[in-house]
Amino acid sequence: MPVRYEHLRRTDEDAVTTVTLARPDSHNALNAALIEELTRCFEELAEDEETRVVVLAGEGRSFCAGADIGYMRETAGFSYEENLEDARRLAMMYWTVDECPKPIVARVQGAVMGGGAGLVAVADVTVADAESRFAFSEVRLGIAPVSISPFVVRKIGASHARSLFVTGERFDAERAREIGLVHKVVSGDGLDAAVGEKVGELLQGGSVAQATIKALLRRLETTEPMEAPGLTARVISELRTGEEGQEGLAAFLEKREPRWRT
Repeated sequence: MPVRYEHLRRTDEDAVTTVTLARPDSHNALNAALIEELTRCFEELAEDEETRVVVLAGEGRSFCAGADIGYMRETAGFSYEENLEDARRLAMMYWTVDECPKPIVARVQGAVMGGGAGLVAVADVTVADAESRFAFSEVRLGIAPVSISPFVVRKIGASHARSLFVTGERFDAERAREIGLVHKVVSGDGLDAAVGEKVGELLQGGSVAQATIKALLRRLETTEPMEAPGLTARVISELRTGEEGQEGLAAFLEKREPRWRT
């Protein structure tokens, strides 16, 4: 029986799964229910052997405008302990998306604020409409982009993060591309084609290799420099001797397509 969601849609087409935030009337703002559903969906995708690539999108005019007003009003009345538990659930959502072994393409348009920009930070490839607008505006509400900070700092670096976090300023898609939050900027009518192109490129690669390199890059963040050569040597040796690596190298030498492309 297909998994049912209230605040998002999951669409499976061949090896590509599209996860669409489906709260368009609120610009797909995050609330407790959507946070839970995103966490559950990406936990399931991590184990789904049929899915090769995930597209993360938002229905309507915006990708994700950050936290829902009603949700923010609710958390304002939480005790410290309740806030702590709520913050853990939010952090777990970002961690779950980030840890997903499948390549994730974010399809971005409209407002991409706060937590929405955090979702962009945990995607592997981001294609944005040229009219998109971004911000880490939490400080203007007297709070801070804490839950998303590890992922954003990793994506754009400490210098850009400090500037954008403390000012809360809005910035356009071109600046998002310049700092590394976004990888490709296109006009709105070219967004789907550009996303499709990136998906096609991802489907050319081996799924084991893609999952392995995602995990390795995360691990290298906390690996001592002297330990990195040994770690990378073990990983490439495992890939070369693994079934997928053997097939890919054989296909290259035999001038044919590897099995995962046929």
